[in-house]
Amino acid sequence: MTAKLAGEIGQFVRTARMRLDISQRQLGRAAGVSGAYVAMIEAGTANPTVAVIERIATALGLEFELAARGPAVIGVRQRDLVHARCSAHVSRRLTGAGMAVVREVEVAAGRVRGWIDILAFDRASGTLLVIEIKTRLDDVGAVERQLALYERTAPGIAAARGWTVRRVHAWLLLLASEEVEASVRINRAVLGVAFPVRAADMRRILDEVASGRDREASRSSWPRSRAAARGLAVVEPQSRRRAWLVSTHIDGRRRRAPYRNYADAAFRLGSG
Repeated sequence: MTAKLAGEIGQFVRTARMRLDISQRQLGRAAGVSGAYVAMIEAGTANPTVAVIERIATALGLEFELAARGPAVIGVRQRDLVHARCSAHVSRRLTGAGMAVVREVEVAAGRVRGWIDILAFDRASGTLLVIEIKTRLDDVGAVERQLALYERTAPGIAAARGWTVRRVHAWLLLLASEEVEASVRINRAVLGVAFPVRAADMRRILDEVASGRDREASRSSWPRSRAAARGLAVVEPQSRRRAWLVSTHIDGRRRRAPYRNYADAAFRLGSG
């Protein structure tokens, strides 16, 4: 039993005993322990068994309940085929750009648990990419909360790996499907505020990272706030195009998405 829990139980016992106007010796006699032990319980210095606590609670007319709370999990750890193919596709491209890449990075902040899909780091510029991949876009608010948590915790995770972070970009990468494009159109106003950086600028950032130029030379072109650093693009896991970060339809993309929906992507990626 922790000191905090012992102290709280002791306070409950003492308060109830005083209200009933009975002595520690009387309470101990009713519970089958000594008055001195009751005093220790009230002081929070004892480590009573559950049976003793139950007898004391019965004697005082108290009810103690044991409540357990599991961790609050933000997002869902993705293990499906489509998500895995998207993640592998993005990882290969970032590795090809010369970045260090880790996948499925666990995040723990108090009781909150989550998994960053991809962390990518460029040592020369100190650029850290925090990437969330979604094969569907059902709840923009939930995605924002996920990325907010990941943004806060990612620099600490990076530091533990020996990475010196100078700038953080949080990117939401979506499966290129007509189903996702429809969700983007419906939520375009919210996404415009939450994810103002789009595919063209995201490609420019990676091109400069890959070419080895430190963007300090063009500091004014960097997003000025953490919120402004959030980017949105779609990805086509089967594509071999050089420009693998693709604009959404609302950002000017003309050709149709390669998949109708999640099920179509799962079928085609599974048979491909």
